[in-house]
Amino acid sequence: MKPGKIPALREGEPLFDLRSLGELEEGRFLERPNRFVALAEVAGKRVRVHVADTGRLEEILAPGRLLLLLRNRPGMKTNYTLVAAAMEEGWVLINSRFHRPLGRRAIEAGILGFRPRKLWEEVSYGRSRFDYRADGTYVELKGCSLVIGERCLFPNAPTERGRRHLEELIQAREGGFGASILILAVRRCRCFAPHPERDPAFRERFIEALEKGVGFHGFFVKIDGFVVRYDGRLGLCDAL
Repeated sequence: MKPGKIPALREGEPLFDLRSLGELEEGRFLERPNRFVALAEVAGKRVRVHVADTGRLEEILAPGRLLLLLRNRPGMKTNYTLVAAAMEEGWVLINSRFHRPLGRRAIEAGILGFRPRKLWEEVSYGRSRFDYRADGTYVELKGCSLVIGERCLFPNAPTERGRRHLEELIQAREGGFGASILILAVRRCRCFAPHPERDPAFRERFIEALEKGVGFHGFFVKIDGFVVRYDGRLGLCDAL
């Protein structure tokens, strides 16, 4: 499709059908012995679940929480992979492997304020690999699952890699390129802000990046049935 012909995303537009992944089952969260593994109960059996999200997720992965799980192929170290968790607002996507294709679709539809002629993924710059380069703009995507009060907050845990990405987005901007941070929020909130306590250095770099011309863009996704849908734009909080 030619630039300018890509239709803008509409709220409720389908982005990804989770059923295309394979066999999905429900289970109950028991505990999380480390960042990458959770224990759950499925059909009365205790199973190991891969967690593709390094955030703390303490408000989501609570004992007894209903989970949506993808059965893994035989021979893997875990029986299932975590896909989503049931919250008050419905299923919440908890798997970072889906972020990049969802972010790509949003960029193609103009979430950055333009529709790129060319869009690359996993692009090197300095010591980092950014998620995308849209024409002459480097873009780093971050998934946000933490909501406190009315604010979506990131990060949920200290992130040296996230701080480095912000520093190199600033360098890209100062080097004459476009640069943007893109936030994919999996839960509803009023606005986005860098977490004031989990990683103060990330917050400082985030504010510095905005001051030096790095763009901010955010959007929501929701799960309707087994379909991940676009759920509108997310803006910055007035007070960061």
